[in-house]
Amino acid sequence: MELDVIYKRVIGLDVHQSQITACALIEENDGSVCTEQRQFGTFKKDRRALAQWATQLQPDEVVMESTGIYWKSPYAALEAVGICAKVVNARHVKNVPGRKTDISDAQWLATLSRAGLLRASFIPPAKMRELRLIARQRQKLVGQLASEKNRLHKVLTDGGIRLGVVVSDVHGQSARTMVKALIANKTPQEVLKFASRRLKASREELLDALQGELTESHRFVLNELMQHIEEIEQRIARFDQHLLAELGSERNWLVLLQTLPGVDLIGAAMLLVEIGNDMDAFGSADRLASWVGICPGNNESAGKHKSGRTRKGNAYVRRLLCEFAHAASRTTSTFKAKFQSLIVRRGYKRSIIALGHKILRTIFFMFKRREYYRDSAIDYEKISVQRNAARWIKTLIRYGFIKPDQV
Repeated sequence: MELDVIYKRVIGLDVHQSQITACALIEENDGSVCTEQRQFGTFKKDRRALAQWATQLQPDEVVMESTGIYWKSPYAALEAVGICAKVVNARHVKNVPGRKTDISDAQWLATLSRAGLLRASFIPPAKMRELRLIARQRQKLVGQLASEKNRLHKVLTDGGIRLGVVVSDVHGQSARTMVKALIANKTPQEVLKFASRRLKASREELLDALQGELTESHRFVLNELMQHIEEIEQRIARFDQHLLAELGSERNWLVLLQTLPGVDLIGAAMLLVEIGNDMDAFGSADRLASWVGICPGNNESAGKHKSGRTRKGNAYVRRLLCEFAHAASRTTSTFKAKFQSLIVRRGYKRSIIALGHKILRTIFFMFKRREYYRDSAIDYEKISVQRNAARWIKTLIRYGFIKPDQV
C-alpha cells in the first residue's frame, strides 16, 4: 500500500555526533520521484554547507530526530537561512524491521514526512533556547547545593553535633553562624552566644546539641564544605540575576505566573523558558501535559486497561511542577483541598504528581486566555475590603459622604 503524498519536496536528516546523513525526496512535474543522498560533517562549515544544499532544493519540509543534543546545531544552521526544520520524537519514527543504516533512517524519515505522518516536537524560539542553558544549569547547581548541605549535616552528626535535632534548618542564618563558630574551634558555651533568641529550643537543649567530639579532620572537611556551599549560593544568585535580566521583556508573563499559589519569581522564570508563552504550539492542555510527562499514560488493548505510569518527558519542567505542588499544598487554595483529598487514597508522591498536573493545566489556560489566576476558595472581594476599608472611610468622610460619628 502506497502512502498518500502531502509534501512533494522533503528532506530527512539522520543526525549523529560526527556525521549528518541527508536524504531528499523530490517529486518532478511528471510524477517521478528523485532521490538525492548526501553526507555532511558536524563542524560549522559542514552545517553551513548543509543549510546551503537544503536552500537550493527549496524543500516543503525538513525533518530530523531529536537525537540527544546533536540536533540543535543543525537546527540552528537551517533556522539561520529561513528553514524551520521539524524535530520529531524518535519513538514515533521507529524504522521497519530489516537493514538498519544511516541512509535508510534518513530515507525513512523523508518517506514519512512526504506522507505528512510526522508531528513536530515543541521547539522554543532561539532566545528561549539560550536561556534554557542558564535555567537548567541553575537547577544543577541547586542539586549540588542540596547535596553539599546534606553532606555537611552528616559530618556534623559524625562529630557528635546534634544541631539538626533542635534547629529546624541547619543552614538558617543563626545555625550557620554557630556551625562556623564550631569550625573555628569555639567552645559550646562560646558558640551558644550566636544563637538567635527566636529559636524555639531552650538554651540547655542547644548547649547539649553542641556538645560533640569534632576532630581536626572534621573541622577541615566542614570548612571546605561551608566554603563550597557559600560559593554555590553566590553562583546561583548570579544565575538568577542574569536570567531575570534577560527576561525583562517577559515581565507581564512572569507576573501572571506568580498569581498561582506556590510559584515564585525564579520558578516562574525557569518555567517560562521551558514552555514559552505560546500555547498554540501545543494545541491543548493534554498535549502539554503529555510533552512534560506528568499525565497518566493511556494504555488500553482489547478493552483492558494496562499500566498507566507516566512516561519520560521534560524532566526540568516536571521537577519545577513538583516544587510548585509541594508549596501549593501548604497554601489556602483549591490546590490544598485537592491534595488532601488525594493523599488518603493515592499516597504522597502520586498526589504531588497529580497536583503538578493540575497546576500545569491551569497554567495552559492562564496563558491561553491571558488571565491571572483566581482561586474559587478565596473571597477576593473580602480581601479587597479588608485592605482598603480604612482608606475608603477616610475618603468618604473627607468629601462629606458620611460623618465621623456615623463610623
